[in-house]
Amino acid sequence: MKTAFRRVVIRGRVQGVGYRAWVDRQARRLGLQGWVRNRRDGGVEAVFEGAEDTVANMIAFCRNGPPSARVDEVAEETAHADELGLRRAGEAFSVLPTI
Repeated sequence: MKTAFRRVVIRGRVQGVGYRAWVDRQARRLGLQGWVRNRRDGGVEAVFEGAEDTVANMIAFCRNGPPSARVDEVAEETAHADELGLRRAGEAFSVLPTI
């Protein structure tokens, strides 16, 4: 099974609605590695690593988000394995501070 590394930036009403915590729960449930954080521009950014189909499913989930969110756009691109180094030590998936 091929591994995928993807970075996504989600825009819309995605801050102050539990979006990061929701991404964290979904990613852990799916067994993905990576991280999620708020951005000062109002978006949410995440990096996912895992089986191609699982990462694709996670990105599809991000297009809807939690019930209180409104997702207007999900931009995705290839990420690099070294970006996983931003995670907290010992965590497979981390919620990072805002950048």
